[in-house]
Amino acid sequence: MKAVARMLALAGTVAMLGIGAAHAADKLTIGVRAAATSIDPHYHLLNPNKDLAAHMFDGLTAMDQNVHLKPSLAISWRLIDDQTWEFKLREGVKFHNGNAFTADDVAFTIDRVPNVANSPGSYAVYTKRIKSVEVVDDYTVRFTTDGVYPLLPIDLSMVFMLDRETHEGLGTEDFNSGKGAIGTGPYRFVSFQRGDRVKLERNDDYWGGKPEWDEVTLRVISNDASRLAALLAGDVDIIDAVPTTDLERLRNEARVKIWDALSMRAIFLWIDHHQAEGATFVSGPNGEKFSENVLRNLKVRQALSMAINRDAIVERLMQGAAAPTGQFLPEGAFGYDPGISSPAFDAEGAKRLLAEAGYPDGLRITLHGPNDRYVNDSRIIQAIGQMWERIGVTTKVEPEPWSAYIGRMTRGDFSIGLLSVGTSTGEASNPLRSVFATTNPDKGLGASNYGGYSNPEMDVVVEKAMGTTDDAAREALLREATRLVMDDVAVVPLHIQKSFWASKPDLALEARRDESTRAMEVHRKK
Repeated sequence: MKAVARMLALAGTVAMLGIGAAHAADKLTIGVRAAATSIDPHYHLLNPNKDLAAHMFDGLTAMDQNVHLKPSLAISWRLIDDQTWEFKLREGVKFHNGNAFTADDVAFTIDRVPNVANSPGSYAVYTKRIKSVEVVDDYTVRFTTDGVYPLLPIDLSMVFMLDRETHEGLGTEDFNSGKGAIGTGPYRFVSFQRGDRVKLERNDDYWGGKPEWDEVTLRVISNDASRLAALLAGDVDIIDAVPTTDLERLRNEARVKIWDALSMRAIFLWIDHHQAEGATFVSGPNGEKFSENVLRNLKVRQALSMAINRDAIVERLMQGAAAPTGQFLPEGAFGYDPGISSPAFDAEGAKRLLAEAGYPDGLRITLHGPNDRYVNDSRIIQAIGQMWERIGVTTKVEPEPWSAYIGRMTRGDFSIGLLSVGTSTGEASNPLRSVFATTNPDKGLGASNYGGYSNPEMDVVVEKAMGTTDDAAREALLREATRLVMDDVAVVPLHIQKSFWASKPDLALEARRDESTRAMEVHRKK
C-alpha cells in the first residue's frame, strides 16, 4: 500500500504530462500481464494467444463480452440432419493482403488445425469432431460431424480462419516473423517482439466497421507494480490484471477508472497422475523416496484439498476479488452444478485422511507455480504451503516466471502446481474435454490435461453429452461428469477469479467475462 501511495504521489506531480494528459489521439497502448507465445492462431491454446489473435483474425462465430455466441465470418448456421451443419458465410470479406475470404479457406483452416507442428496445446479439441468439410459454393460450407454434435457453432468461435493461398505450407515461425500474420481481423500486424510487445495498425477495410484506433501496442508488463506504475505515469492507456491490493485506493483515485467482471476462470492445483512410480517432488517426512506415486492416493488428494482455507485466500489475499469454488465454472454458467460447494476447511480432518492413507508422519512436497500469470499467484501458493505445513506436509514453494513455468509444466516436470482453466466457450464441455478427458489426440481430447488424469467413466459421460442436442439433457450430463471429476479430486479447485482493468478516465472498456483485453472494445468516452 505504501508503494502505491508513493506512485500516486509521484503521478500527481506529472499529472499534466502523464495520466492527466489525453492519450495520443489515435494510438492506444495496453499494458498486459501475460505474453503471447506465438502469432500463429492455431499453435498454442492459451488465453494471451487467443486475445492477440482476435485482433488480427476472425472465426466463423465469436463470443460477446458475456460469453454468448454471435455471428462473425458466418452470418447463419443450421442443422440439415443430425450430423450435418450448414454455414452461410459473409460475402465481401477480404484478408489483409486483399484476397477474398471463401469457403475454400474454411476447408483449409479446418485441415490445418490438427497438423500444426510441435503444438504444446492444440486447438484440435475444437475440430476433431469434424469428419469432413464440403465446399458447396464460395459462401456456403457444410460440416459432417462424427455423430450428433450440437457444439460445433460454439467450437468454431475458437478457430481463426486463414487464407489457403497465403498460408499453405507456412509454419509457426512464419507467423511470428509477420509473413503469415495475415487475417481478416480489425488490425494488421506490424511487429512482434516476443515477451515484450506487439504492434498493430488499423485495418481500414475491416468488414465489421472501421476500428477506433489507428495504432495499437500490446505491451507486456508482467510485474504488477510496474504495470500500474506505467498507467499512472501515462506510459500506457489501460492495463489488465489490476493488483487486488490496490483496488480500494484506486477506486478513490479520480485519474483512474476501474472496470470489472466476474470471470470464467477457475484457479486450481493440477496434480501429477502420470507416474505410477514415485512422484518427483513428493517424498516421506525425512526425504525418503516412495516406490509409488503418493498423489494417486485419493485420500492424499482429499487431505491436501481439505487443508486449504479457501475463504481466507479469497478474503485476505484476493481482497474479495474472487469466489471460493469446488468446481471450475461460476454460478449461472452452462453446466455449473449448484450441488457442488466449495470444500470445507478442516485441518484435523486432513491429518486423519493422511494417516488413513498410510502417511501418519506426513509428507514433503514441492509446490510449483507462476509468479506473474494469475492474480496473486505467488502469494497463493505461499499461503497454501503454510496451510499444508499445519497438517504435517512440509512444503517447499517454488514460484517462477510464466514463460519458464509453462514450458516445464507441459513437459511434466512437476508433481503439483498452480494452474487455471478459462471457460471461453461458456459451458462445462470446454474444460471437461480439454483439461480432464483422457488424452486422446485422435479425438482432440485432453489437450490441456497436463496431469495425465484419466477417468473412463467420466469420459463416457462427456462423450454422451457431446452427442446430446437437447440442452437440458446435455447440461445434466455435464453436471454428472463434473461431479465425477470433483469427487475424484482430479485437481484441487481454489476459486473463481474476478477480472479488473484500470484505464485513463477518458476511456471506456467493455469488460469481458472471458478476461480478454481487446483494443476493439476500448473506446473514447463520448
